[in-house]
Order: sequence, then structure tokens, then C-alpha cells
Amino acid sequence: MDLHRIRNWRFEPVIQNYEERDTILYALGIGYGADPLDELDLPFVFEHKLQAAPSMAVVLGYPGSWMREPEAGIDWVRMLHGEQAITLHRPLAPRGTVRAEHRILGVEDKGAEKGALMVIERQLFDDESDAPLATLWQNMFLRGDGGCGSFGEVPKFSTELPDGPPVDEVTVPTAANQALIYRLSGDLNPVHVDPAVARQAGFPRPILHGLASFGIAARAIIRAYAQGDPTKLKSLSVRLSRPAFPGDTIRFELYPDERKIRFRAIAVERNETILNGCEAVLTD
Repeated sequence: MDLHRIRNWRFEPVIQNYEERDTILYALGIGYGADPLDELDLPFVFEHKLQAAPSMAVVLGYPGSWMREPEAGIDWVRMLHGEQAITLHRPLAPRGTVRAEHRILGVEDKGAEKGALMVIERQLFDDESDAPLATLWQNMFLRGDGGCGSFGEVPKFSTELPDGPPVDEVTVPTAANQALIYRLSGDLNPVHVDPAVARQAGFPRPILHGLASFGIAARAIIRAYAQGDPTKLKSLSVRLSRPAFPGDTIRFELYPDERKIRFRAIAVERNETILNGCEAVLTD
């Protein structure tokens, strides 16, 4: 990794138009509408009085695969998405035009054999009014880039969970074709669709997008603690500890405390924790 280039990397603003069809497609990708008789899901998948899932911000204004650019020098094949966090400033409209501005907050060198952490911040604005919509942080684990040096700030977004059994549990099934739907919102990485590519990456079959798991977590929290109202989610942060597979049953183990809910998510069939050290905050 060329630390000097990374430190001085400049991003052009990303302008993106999206419409009701995109909003519905994203909602389907994180499992809304799986039960066609579920009236809490209907506002996310039916254009009549359509509402946007707040986690859809993660697919808006994406800067592209810049980390694969040769001048960055990043060993992107060994790169992992470690943590994801979002703060919502106002509800997303079902359609609109957004502007995204990006910057690299910092790199933390763990050592030559231990890799490095890099945090990228995305600020999302309504392009017409310039009103802030959301701030997102992506913590990347660069397994092949330790020993390259550090700079800036690398905040941690995961939290400690309480001891003892969870207060609440919510179980969410995923569909066998979940990744095939979610990828149509913009993440076309073949590891999520091509069995041969998945095997080359060390997986027995295509994996579910980490940000799909993030969206499913947001959906579970909104349903369990906000009666399905997407405007109640203020922030969400997760640590992506293991990949999920399409078709997994995901069990959320939840520790609510007033408007703050800490939790983990477990793939039931393998008893593997896929999200850990997670925290959601709801508005009053």
C-alpha cells in the first residue's frame, strides 16, 4: 500500500438519482416482503405510500472500486469489510437525487504480519436542498498491508455486549436467492453469485453481502422496537465477524436499554456469529 497516495487520495463527489423502483428493489434485497400478507412490510415494497428503508443509505453514492486501483497499492484480494456504521440525520425519501462526499479518515498499522485498518467516511446529502441525510463509516481490514505505516484517526464502532443471556431474540429467515436480489442494488462482486469465484475465495458457496446482513439487522431492530417505523432509527453499527450464506436463518440476540439496543447475530444452522458488538440507537 502506498501510504502517501492513500493519505492524499481525493474523491470526486458522487451524484446519484434513484427512483421508487430502486427503493423497492433494495427492500426486497434485505428481505422485506417475504411474507406477502405482512402489513408491516408492505410500505417498503408497494409504491402506494412507499417508505425507504433507512439502511438503503449504504448503497447510495458508492465511490466504486477505487481500492482496486493500481496506484493505491492495496492488496484488495485479501481485504475484508470489518465494521460498518451509519448515523441518520433525516429520513430518506422514496426517490431523489443524492450527493456523496468521501474521505479517508486514517490508517492504523497493526504490523507487517498483522495487516492494517482503514476507515472511509461517506457524507450523504440531498443534492437539491444540500440537507445532510446520513453519515457512514466503513472500516476495512487490509490483511496484506501491514507494515506500511499509520496516519489520522481510526475510530472503532463495535461495542461490548452485556454478560448473560439476551433479553430478547428475533429470528429472521433469508431466501436462497437473497444475494441474487441484493446485488442488483449495486454490489456486483462475483463472490456473491459465482460458485467458482466463491470457492477461490475459500467459501463452499456464494456468500451473502455483509451489507445485506447490515440491512437485515436494521430491519429486525425497526420491527422489534419501532413498530416498523423506519424514521425511528437514529444510528446503527456492526462488526462483520463471519459471512452469512443465502438461506441462513439469522437469530438476533438483543440487549435493549432504553433507546439503545446492543446485539449480535448468529447463523442458526452453523451456530456461527456473523455480526457482533452491534449497537442500534432509536429516536424518542
